[in-house]
Amino acid sequence: MAGKPPTGDPVQDAPDVTAPQHAAAGLPAVAHSLRHAHRQMGVRRTALTLLKVNQKDGFDCPGCAWPEPDKRHAAEFCENGAKAVAEEATLRRVTPAFFAEHSVASLAGRSGYWLGQQGRLTHPMYLADGAEHYEPVSWERAFDIIGEELASLDSPDEAVFYTSGRTSNEAAFLYQLFAREFGTNNLPDCSNMCHESSGSALTETIGIGKGSVLLEDLHKADLIIVAGQNPGTNHPRMLSALEKAKAGGARIITVNPLPEAGLERFKNPQNAKGLAGGGTSLTDLFLQIRLGGDQALFRLLNRLILETEGAVDEEFVREHTHGFEEFDRAARAADWDETLRATGLRREEIESALRMVLASRRTVVCWAMGLTQHKHAVPTIREVVNFLLLRGNIGRPGAGVCPVRGHSNVQGDRTMGIFERPAPAFLDALEREFGFAPPRHHGLDVVRAIRALRDGQAKVFLAMGGNFVSATPDTDVTEAAVRRARLTVHVSTKLNRSHVVTGARALILPTLGRTERDRQAGGEQFVTVEDSMGMVHASRGRLAPASDQLLSEPAIVCRLARRVLGEKSSTPWEEFEKDYGTVRDRIARVIPGFEDFNARVARPGGFTLPHAPRDSRTFPTATGKANFTAAPVEFPRAPEGRLLLQTLRSHDQYNTTIYGLDDRYRGIRNGRRVVLVHPDDARERGLADGSYADLVSEWTDGSERRAPGFRVVHYPTARGCAAAYYPETNVLVPLDHTADTSNTPASKSLVIRLESAAAPDPADEGSGAA
Repeated sequence: MAGKPPTGDPVQDAPDVTAPQHAAAGLPAVAHSLRHAHRQMGVRRTALTLLKVNQKDGFDCPGCAWPEPDKRHAAEFCENGAKAVAEEATLRRVTPAFFAEHSVASLAGRSGYWLGQQGRLTHPMYLADGAEHYEPVSWERAFDIIGEELASLDSPDEAVFYTSGRTSNEAAFLYQLFAREFGTNNLPDCSNMCHESSGSALTETIGIGKGSVLLEDLHKADLIIVAGQNPGTNHPRMLSALEKAKAGGARIITVNPLPEAGLERFKNPQNAKGLAGGGTSLTDLFLQIRLGGDQALFRLLNRLILETEGAVDEEFVREHTHGFEEFDRAARAADWDETLRATGLRREEIESALRMVLASRRTVVCWAMGLTQHKHAVPTIREVVNFLLLRGNIGRPGAGVCPVRGHSNVQGDRTMGIFERPAPAFLDALEREFGFAPPRHHGLDVVRAIRALRDGQAKVFLAMGGNFVSATPDTDVTEAAVRRARLTVHVSTKLNRSHVVTGARALILPTLGRTERDRQAGGEQFVTVEDSMGMVHASRGRLAPASDQLLSEPAIVCRLARRVLGEKSSTPWEEFEKDYGTVRDRIARVIPGFEDFNARVARPGGFTLPHAPRDSRTFPTATGKANFTAAPVEFPRAPEGRLLLQTLRSHDQYNTTIYGLDDRYRGIRNGRRVVLVHPDDARERGLADGSYADLVSEWTDGSERRAPGFRVVHYPTARGCAAAYYPETNVLVPLDHTADTSNTPASKSLVIRLESAAAPDPADEGSGAA
């Protein structure tokens, strides 16, 4: 029955495994999403809610940042979007009685899946120093507790203000404003763990850290390269765009260590062909690359383009780029043998890719965390930019760079100033608008924030959404670091592991979700978000709030700021809480591209932010042009007997939110502790399909990081590579194993060994923190 949570942790350590599938979506996806929605919401609520997802008069799906077309389907959502909405709009509730029944210690022994399935948080909750249970607390007392702790700090930089990517533009702008008026740039966010490498590389090379394509550019492309990304699970609505591109004559190259069902064939559930089971074959060429070999692949392709007469867009290179000569020397030195070692590809596969590249006038390269989470991630993405610049494929319709973001407003949060290293021009604008001097020194990103907590240099941790301890690397180190804090505060809709790994004191502040009406003193409010392609639009929830004790994120920030900053602040926090339009008026005066914000976002579908490289082929870099780069080629190497492991999501998952225990497309059911290994690699290690192993990561600090009890699945991965789900494998990611320049955890190239282990006892329950 809808609204009833599970009573016990399911057994997760004996998954059922069948052959992976070769097509995504279709009727099974429709049935699966509806079953999940009905279980959480009931039939009527499901219909009322899903028909408003991603509509111009509805709310933005919390599931991903993929943009919506101008002309929208009545069911403008995917399977995982339906799951995300159901998780938020669930009828299940976590009340004070729940916390009275369950101690923090007992909750810490539950799986993340079980915690999330309990439902929506309904009241502010407080864990006193030394207490075993959370207890209800008034909002006023909660803000007093935070204010007391912040006031007792020796420096504002002893506080950390973390942000999840689902925070709205309005809440994000207010949050960074509060943090900076308090006196710190300690504003880490989930970008630090995913697309920070993209932003670093793109800012250096084209002058803006965002993608240069719009949705219609994909539809116009001759060639789309999808590298290090699995749209079928992580951005399913992207498959519709790829299908439309194919109908227009585009060809698609997929570059990935794993075959992914969605990129093989897409059965679009929004048309008769997809529902009938036919679908569209998407990938024309599958390059099953070795983990981390992408820079070497694009470097060799660049050499081959340079060697092909007439292949370089010489006018574009001459008029719009800088650094070509140094790049040219480096690219021409690319070595075939080294590239084949780095990539694991065959020569004829790369030559086939080259023919497709040369036949294309308009090329788009899409990527996600398969490129961004390596030590050499930034030079890899810079090499992708080199590849596009060579043939004039930035600033041309149907061509460009397309980093595909995850969280539905992670890009908007950064635009609003959620960044530990803000640009001086942004700080100048804040100072002019609000009359205070914001701090100018750089703050802490995610990895540095964990170190500061670990070392006692940060004492108060506030999180606007997210599940920090499960999303971050080096789980044991991170949890120990968080426990050293004097106070941890989480603004959340649902229970997660970060609520049970606490500082000496802890607060849980329940907030409205995207699906819910937001009524303030100034009337009913809406918020705005920015999608992965720089489109800004409104989001209006329609459901009654899960509890009359919930506050919106903007209201929480405004009330906290009034309590902490008091009369010394001239910022009109009370006015901002009453009417979010007044916040948008200030955003319009501070952030370029948001001029006349309120009027423009009132138009159905919103508006597009300017992007100089795309709009006018002008590049706001230090050189005034797009920059070629010439970094040495790098790729990860595993010692003899070891494998390279990538962490990844299952299909029943969005980041650390686990919707269920299946990964349908990969043939995994009823379990998450699995490791996907090529059959030959497994046999060389004496590991039969269905046997069990501990995963042990090896790192230069000499410490052993172990994830025990994983079922070995013989799987068609690239040789020498393996894959397993996070957050279960985040324990294996060393805190100091990060990308150069961006400091993003290098979770896609872990050196591991597999140690044979006994099968789990069927009598044991789920795996605790997993």
